[in-house]
Amino acid sequence: MNVFRLMPVLIAAMFLAAPAQAATVTSPDGRTAVTLDADGEGVAFYEVVRDGKPLIVKSALGFTFTDADPMRRGFKVVGTTTDKADTRWEQPWGERRFIADRHNELAVTFRQDGAARRTVTVRMRVFDDGIGFRYEFPQQAGLPTARIAEELTEFNLSQDGEAWSIPAGDWNRYEYIYSRTPISSLSTVHTPVTMRTAGGTYLSFHEAALVDYSSMWIKRVDGLRFRTLLAPSSRGAKVVRSGAFDTPWRTVLIADAPKGLFESNIELNLNEPNKLGDVSWFKPMKYIGVWWEMHLENSSWASGPKHGATTANTKAYIDFAAQHHFGGVLVEGWNKGWDGNWFGNGRDFSFTQAYPDFDLAAVSAYARRKGVQLIGHHETGGNTANYEAQLEPAMALYEKMGVHVVKGGNVADAGGIISCNADIADPCGKEVLEWHDGQRQVQHHMHVVEVAAKHHIAVNPHEPVKDTGLRRTYPNWVSREGARGAEYDAWGVPKNPPSHVPTLIFTRLLSGPMDYTPGVLSLEGRGGTPIPSTLARQLAYYIAIYSPIQMAADLPANLAKYPRELAFIEQVPADWAESLMLDASIGEYAVIARKDRKSAAWYIGGVTDDKPRAPSVALDFLDKGRSYTATIWRDGDGADGLGDQSAKHRIVIETRKLTSRDTLAIPMAAAGGYAVALVPAK
Repeated sequence: MNVFRLMPVLIAAMFLAAPAQAATVTSPDGRTAVTLDADGEGVAFYEVVRDGKPLIVKSALGFTFTDADPMRRGFKVVGTTTDKADTRWEQPWGERRFIADRHNELAVTFRQDGAARRTVTVRMRVFDDGIGFRYEFPQQAGLPTARIAEELTEFNLSQDGEAWSIPAGDWNRYEYIYSRTPISSLSTVHTPVTMRTAGGTYLSFHEAALVDYSSMWIKRVDGLRFRTLLAPSSRGAKVVRSGAFDTPWRTVLIADAPKGLFESNIELNLNEPNKLGDVSWFKPMKYIGVWWEMHLENSSWASGPKHGATTANTKAYIDFAAQHHFGGVLVEGWNKGWDGNWFGNGRDFSFTQAYPDFDLAAVSAYARRKGVQLIGHHETGGNTANYEAQLEPAMALYEKMGVHVVKGGNVADAGGIISCNADIADPCGKEVLEWHDGQRQVQHHMHVVEVAAKHHIAVNPHEPVKDTGLRRTYPNWVSREGARGAEYDAWGVPKNPPSHVPTLIFTRLLSGPMDYTPGVLSLEGRGGTPIPSTLARQLAYYIAIYSPIQMAADLPANLAKYPRELAFIEQVPADWAESLMLDASIGEYAVIARKDRKSAAWYIGGVTDDKPRAPSVALDFLDKGRSYTATIWRDGDGADGLGDQSAKHRIVIETRKLTSRDTLAIPMAAAGGYAVALVPAK
């Protein structure tokens, strides 16, 4: 035997038999490095280093199941692949028109010891401003159906600091005032949860592409070690998936300043491209609605003498919308089912039958003649079973009536969604209670979006599952609520504090657009109770809070009392070519600039907490060598958003000539703000 001839074969066999080595992937700018590996006990883990210093230390990966051994230990690395991207894509609408996707990728395949020899791939993408990773399960005999009891993904921080968060697992879904606490004091929180470490690094933890899976909460296990906690399910297993499947991406935004969090596009980039094709049937717009009067208790959703959604009342709103160039009129309470106890019940809702005093066909036709469209409304009362049974005819009816946007509602306690314990294909099995952001509700919302798209309808769900960037894949998912909105200024105890919006910008709004429903120019809630805001701040919301559908929430009679401010709301765009953070401190203040998609105009909005401020911001983003006419709506002398009504309504409107060489330092009163329109001079 020729031993020398066999040597290459033997060496090749040795390399084939040896386990692959884990690898490290760095961000394109080289500042962030992520390593994937398995330790001596076979526990798969990752760790993140930023500028050569540990940021997320050894953090375990894995799963437990309701009917199988855990995927926790006994892993070996059996394969690695790398990839990278440097592309740009266009949004049909959004905070910015073009999105850059620049990342490096490492995919590591782990195989578990044992007879089943189960495998899973962890795909890690590293951007200059953060990371995203997901688990990819192949179809395999050792795990034909995954009944996931819990995902064991950890986030083990290297430093304490402070965090901005809302509780998860409580009854009021996402509708809480954010708490500012030490990171080490967190318990179980929703995402996005935003942090600043003692070393000055800003982090925000969230997820992207939440499809057919349970929402991720984050629970502090001990010290600075956090772990995923999936939203519950009536089935016991929190997620049930068969065959090959991918989990949502787990995302960590990483920045040196709040600006970096605000301008990140990681969640969008981790979603699939547009699946709907041409969506030009949806136009970003501003709207008014038969809504605020119900929250003030001037009228009711229910039928009877106080019924708000009547033909006559809606036509009056349409007249006002046409006069002031609003694109739509929201009508809540038009359909049968609002009488009696519908909260968390919803069994009596019809989505095709109107109350006798509302003529849907006549009102729709009247709106069309006025150049306005109705914005439909579907409140389920948390009864997804009843809604899904009527979904197709309900959407078909709206399409016939020329309705291209629907606001949804799912008003129920978080664990009180009435659902069918079956797949969408079998829409009515046994009625059960589900959590508002468990796998069944994720399936439900996706089903609504897909059916709506078939009828050229955009959706804006309230009491939703959180945004995870799916608007890239399904651009008709234009906005949603998912936080404490302006209705709390009508009746909340307490109302939204001045710090609320400067916090939302770096927490909830990092995940996507929010239908906050701003524009309460009267600054009065139910019973005349004062809203913590100045008049100028209400205008700033149209720039600070992004949504491609923006409401002017106040009563038409109240809006008409402020013609100069109403003119700004008519003027300000709802769609943008670019969005920049000029200056900010989380929970304290923020100054944002956005460029109109249809012109060369820029808009700047500033909001502050309960402290007066005048941050100086550079205008170097403006075109060089061009002069702009700046119209400024600002808090007047003596303005005070926490004072009496006279002080709240003090506003100054002035004009200046500005260029890219100038700076602005506009004073904001306590609970105040300002808005600026910068139009190129002719």
